[in-house]
Amino acid sequence: MELFFLLLLIVIMATALGSGYPVAFALPGSAIITVLAAAGAGYLFTGSTDAFFESGGPSQWLSAGVTNLRGVYWEPERDTLIAIPLFIFMGIMLQRSKIAEDLLVTMAQLFGPIPGGLGISVVVVGALLAATTGIVGATVVAMGLISLPAMMRNGYSNSLSSGIIAASGTLGQIIPPSIVLIILADQLASAVDQAGQARQDLYKEVTGELVMPSEFGVVSTSAGDMFLGAMVPGLVLVGLYILFILAVALIRPKLAPAVPYEGEYDFKFLGQVFLAMVPPLALIVLVLGSIIGGIATVNQAGAIGAVGAMIMAGYRLHPGGKLRYVPAIIALVGLGIIGYVLSNYDTNVQNIQNADDVEGVRLAIFGVVLVVFAIIWSGFRAYMTEDALTGVMVETAKTTSLVFIILLGAAMLTAAFRAFGGEELVKHFLEGLPGGFWTKFAIVMAVIFVLGFFLDFIEIAVVVVPIVAPILLADPEANVTAVWLGVMIGLNIQTSFLTPPFGFALFYLRGVASKAVKTIQIYTGVLAFIGLQLVALVIVAVYPPLVNYLPMRSSLTAETAPPPINPALQYCVENYVAQEFEQNGDAIKSAVEQAASLNISYLPEDLQDDWNDGIEKARESFTLMEEIESLKVEQAEKAVDYRPQHTVVRALQRDARRLADEIEDLDTSISRGYGDTERQRERRAELEAEREALLAQIPESWSEVQRAYGQVTAADRRARGMYRRTVDQAYEPVAELQQIIASADQLAALESELDALAADAPDMDGETADERFKEVERMFGDVAGAREIRSLLSDARREIDARTPNLERALDYIADAQALFAQEVEWRTRAQSELLPELRAYDEAIQGTIGLRQQPRLPREQALFVASCNAEHRDISLNF
Repeated sequence: MELFFLLLLIVIMATALGSGYPVAFALPGSAIITVLAAAGAGYLFTGSTDAFFESGGPSQWLSAGVTNLRGVYWEPERDTLIAIPLFIFMGIMLQRSKIAEDLLVTMAQLFGPIPGGLGISVVVVGALLAATTGIVGATVVAMGLISLPAMMRNGYSNSLSSGIIAASGTLGQIIPPSIVLIILADQLASAVDQAGQARQDLYKEVTGELVMPSEFGVVSTSAGDMFLGAMVPGLVLVGLYILFILAVALIRPKLAPAVPYEGEYDFKFLGQVFLAMVPPLALIVLVLGSIIGGIATVNQAGAIGAVGAMIMAGYRLHPGGKLRYVPAIIALVGLGIIGYVLSNYDTNVQNIQNADDVEGVRLAIFGVVLVVFAIIWSGFRAYMTEDALTGVMVETAKTTSLVFIILLGAAMLTAAFRAFGGEELVKHFLEGLPGGFWTKFAIVMAVIFVLGFFLDFIEIAVVVVPIVAPILLADPEANVTAVWLGVMIGLNIQTSFLTPPFGFALFYLRGVASKAVKTIQIYTGVLAFIGLQLVALVIVAVYPPLVNYLPMRSSLTAETAPPPINPALQYCVENYVAQEFEQNGDAIKSAVEQAASLNISYLPEDLQDDWNDGIEKARESFTLMEEIESLKVEQAEKAVDYRPQHTVVRALQRDARRLADEIEDLDTSISRGYGDTERQRERRAELEAEREALLAQIPESWSEVQRAYGQVTAADRRARGMYRRTVDQAYEPVAELQQIIASADQLAALESELDALAADAPDMDGETADERFKEVERMFGDVAGAREIRSLLSDARREIDARTPNLERALDYIADAQALFAQEVEWRTRAQSELLPELRAYDEAIQGTIGLRQQPRLPREQALFVASCNAEHRDISLNF
């Protein structure tokens, strides 16, 4: 019966959407009706309202959607969706202020004289508007009203013109900042949690190990990562559009002729180009650059964009006059002052040390006041001119409310879908497909593509993604990142605006196009661009670094980058070291041997032992890395025979697990007395027999093959673990010895404090000794390698402060501390001139390889290598 109600849910939803019923009510309405129908049927036929649910009851599933939505979006840590109204405001303000129109006209004048130039200008403007607005409807309407008549007037094919405008208008779905990317990032964040747990459970089940190595974890994403990941694919799509238009213009010039500019390319035209292009480009740089540079979060960048759009609207909406650009100039001056202050002063009011700091704070306040004044002035202008600000706020509120209502409805629909076992059904269907991950992925992408004919991007993102994303992300075969999956879905969803018969971009364009442009011409015009989008999908699927590299690079080069010792980075870090050992191994070995020959005879014995052990460990690291590389080759060779059997056996075990889940569900139903228990017992016996038959198909040689391959992987793990411990032990003495020697002057400066303490100690009582000694102990505690001196002083203090003070023993401890102090100062001072330069040279020679794990963050060269390495998807399925 669960399947019946699942089908009923889908039919009700499809019927409501097909009849034109508002999406915001169709999604939750279909969920509520189906849940209530299931509860009523259960009460009538079995006497229990819970009978026809996978688990739980109607009250649980009716409230599940609202509970889940509140749990996700009402948490202070999950504030991603705050960016949505900010970017919507920015986009609508730029449209209402006609800045987008200025940009379009200027670009058409600039590129028109080259073959296909007018079409290329529309694509470029579409990309720029996408990077500033991300609102498809407004972009298509604006370009349809302005460009389509001009293209028709200059002899452009109606079909080509329609296709260019419709396709360019949809770039806002994939080029950041994009509303769909924010929603996808939010949906994928919870999908990653589910996928990570599923992968952990799978690893535990098939290997028997309780903890899965973190390097096998699912890579998460955020809105910022999605923006970075979508940037290159978006530019690839723009490039494909431009190449297509150029090809058409060169092969069939009549379809896309050159359009000469009737005016002159003089300083006046240059000024028009500057005013039309520089402010929007500057806003793009501020918004996206602040995210890429790690300066601002997505929400903060959205606020920057909204404020920037309002300031630009302030001068564009103004009728003219001397004061037209004054608010914008004031804002620029204020930002310049703030930038100068941040570069030259410490503006932390809690850390003001001198008059310069006070001056910096005053300048910062002055800069902020200027910017706030400019924002208020620009906002007042926008409010008073054509009532623009009010209109923008109303449209922003409407659009934002629509998004959040759909999110709530989708959460309720997803809860109902799960209530009737829909999620498990989809999971079992996808996992039962032959061909592994790529078959599942192709099916999902095909379904999303087809749904794009009928549904908007929000419905697809919030209904389909939560169901299929955990399944795809959990699969260790392709081991895809969440940002890659999100961008691929985003590219696919973009086609929902172009695909007939319900492509929204087609409707928008039809609404503003001349009657001379037939609907069939609009439909045929977009077909080539749909094909180009599919080509872009294939390109991104085949070469994942197009998506993954920028987020990885940004993460690893940021101030908050994870340290090189992070377990998730080790595979690529070791690949880098292996490459360096192969290319520069002789130079590194030479540096190690030169360090081994250094004269350390005057160092304390424990430091000598640590140094010699470190040198020996450094020598061992080369042998261990060779072993790792050898095992890597052996793994690849053994995988040739192991992979086919592994694929077959894991498929059989997966199907057996699915049957076991069904058996468990039947056991629950039988124990509760639901339905025909006798028929359920018969079905259980059938499933148990089917499960045993599946497990019997596992080849007899499987255990031996698995054991042989497992020995190699175990050896690889041991070798890598040994290598990591060895290089850590090799580098620790280098860093420690440098720190101790470099502190020679700091230690010598404490001589007067130690002598004064020794002189006053005989006359001290317990309370005075406790205070004086602890102060000096703290000073020695701040000096590297001075713990033993501090320990002797602590012993002396305890002797004086004891119930039965022993002054003689305390003075002996102090004398020992003074003698040790003299020895420490002597050898450190000598080592500072003789040994320290050699140590630093050795450190520089090995810190990028042997000492890499112990660095606070990856150096730039290594960070770029690791980012490039992690940007590739690595098949880890043989570890499961």
